[in-house]
Amino acid sequence: MSETTETTLENLDTAIAGDETVAAPVAETPVTPAEPQIDEQGRSYATGKRKNAIARVWIKPGSGTITVNGKEEETFFARPVLRMILRQPLVAAERNGQFDVIATVSGGGLSGQAGAVRHGLSKALTYYEPGLRPVLKKGGFLTRDSRVVERKKYGRAKARRSFQFSKR
Repeated sequence: MSETTETTLENLDTAIAGDETVAAPVAETPVTPAEPQIDEQGRSYATGKRKNAIARVWIKPGSGTITVNGKEEETFFARPVLRMILRQPLVAAERNGQFDVIATVSGGGLSGQAGAVRHGLSKALTYYEPGLRPVLKKGGFLTRDSRVVERKKYGRAKARRSFQFSKR
């Protein structure tokens, strides 16, 4: 046996006998805090997706205005439920009214677009303030909802539905 193996075996024997305590060497991994990703204009950018909708979201400190495709939040998302979905990350992070949000969204329907903007806003908040990541992760705002409509197959009426069967 090699000399290092013998010394570790001796340490083990003495530890079992109770003569001395042996501390196992612990490899320390350096924990570096995540750096904020802010551009020259003081903004953070992220892309959010839900279903077939894709949103590009920029946030910067401001009065709390939300602009989607050049329109105000109230005119683009007329339903209150969609506006509530949009603001969920800001409310969870207790940053409602502190950031101006500019978003461009395309594809999908209104519900998918609201979810895409929410996903992009959550990611942009974590890029601007990395300390918010645990709060947003716990709320489930950083998870991309990848459910999309299943494609239609040949020989079928829809994706899975068969044509009506006729016995005669």
